[in-house]
Amino acid sequence: MRIARQKDLAPALGAGKNVSGLVGKQALVEGRGEKMIEREMERMLDRLFPICRSLTGDGVRRTLAILSERIPLNVHEIPSGTEVFDWTIPKEWNIRDAYILDPGGRKIVDFAESNLHVVGYSCPVHKVLPLEELKQHLYSLPAQPDAVPYLTSYYKEHWGFCVSHRLLESLKPGDYTVHIDASLEQGFLTYGDAVLEGESKREVLLSTNICHPSMANHELSGPIVTAFLYERIAARRRKFTYRFLFIPETIGAIAYLKEHGEHLRREMVAGYTLLCLGAKDRFNYKRSREGNTMADLMAEHVLRRRKVDHVITEFHPLESDERQFCSPGFNLPVGSIRRSVPGLFVEYHTSLDTKAIVSFETMAETLDIIDEILRAMEAEGVYVSKAPYGEPQLGKRGLYHSLGSRKTQDEEIRRMLFVLNYADGKHSLRAIADKAGCGILDLLPTAEKLCAHGLIEAVGESGGQGI
Repeated sequence: MRIARQKDLAPALGAGKNVSGLVGKQALVEGRGEKMIEREMERMLDRLFPICRSLTGDGVRRTLAILSERIPLNVHEIPSGTEVFDWTIPKEWNIRDAYILDPGGRKIVDFAESNLHVVGYSCPVHKVLPLEELKQHLYSLPAQPDAVPYLTSYYKEHWGFCVSHRLLESLKPGDYTVHIDASLEQGFLTYGDAVLEGESKREVLLSTNICHPSMANHELSGPIVTAFLYERIAARRRKFTYRFLFIPETIGAIAYLKEHGEHLRREMVAGYTLLCLGAKDRFNYKRSREGNTMADLMAEHVLRRRKVDHVITEFHPLESDERQFCSPGFNLPVGSIRRSVPGLFVEYHTSLDTKAIVSFETMAETLDIIDEILRAMEAEGVYVSKAPYGEPQLGKRGLYHSLGSRKTQDEEIRRMLFVLNYADGKHSLRAIADKAGCGILDLLPTAEKLCAHGLIEAVGESGGQGI
């Protein structure tokens, strides 16, 4: 595997101002308001949206270069022809121009207007052919007559154009000129990763895709939220190590598992694929293959406690890269966090998936929720009471009522009693919080206070399964 040098990304970085140098300054991160974050997300989407991305090629490199301004990515390249389990890294595809001219010489389809007009990985072609032959290479959506579909032909050489069904039906007999200025050559599959080390070598994986062309919700909401999430996590003390992954879908995950799968199987405590995070849909959490991992329990705990409108979906081997991470040979604890379910929203894989359907307020809210899930994971632990025989006297330790809000004091005493009773080495803090009817982040200060007074002690971390 070749690691791209930073200078390889220089043309796409422009002036090269790298805000990642500010990462780690807690005041800066916390001081930015939600509206500022929304504006920054919008600016990033505006820059990324026009880029023609695919499994491979310069579009992926340009995308990683822009993301690298916020998250210091290590950019890796795997040569075409490399065997990765049952798959082979394909040739590198780059496209410069494409169009269709009607019999009168008028340009009726133009790649410059929408990069969805060309079937992904189309072979180069320049020819004149009659309408009936051209139609064998035209693809549309009769049920959505004004939308241009997104199609690919990664592993079988082919060429084609995607058009609106309305345009397809309007075509008249005659000779049409088709032109695709593209290359399919030996090259590389490119991906980016970044690792934030924590106090523990145990890892949390956050994976997103960078292989779709101009689609705002399905493609860009995931990488943008993930990049902003890096900034949040980098600015605070961490128990776990965090691994951020920006990969082309399917083949990228398989290639990454080929090289890092054994390490992940050894060290991972939880992971999530992050995609379709921009639309104002209900939060949808898809469980890992096991269904009761730390990833599952913490995501569901936070969604319940925040009273977020959400749906929990059982694992199935469809949709995105969670099916690679959860393949039976690895069976990693990876769930999927999304706001829209791939394939189930009307704009999916079409030219209708534009900035117009994305809410940056929703993306900022999603960033907050994922961040809370990760902080909840950090808070997890198992405690044992050091005064298990009867209820310890709280008053003589200054833990009972004092001046101030009686309601607030009563809630704190209630939480202390729950922690003291269930601190038996069998119940995790998350499980105690569920019993107490509060969030684990609300209960953590209570546990820390009881530890400070010598009433309980931490005896380990919970693996998140069943307690």
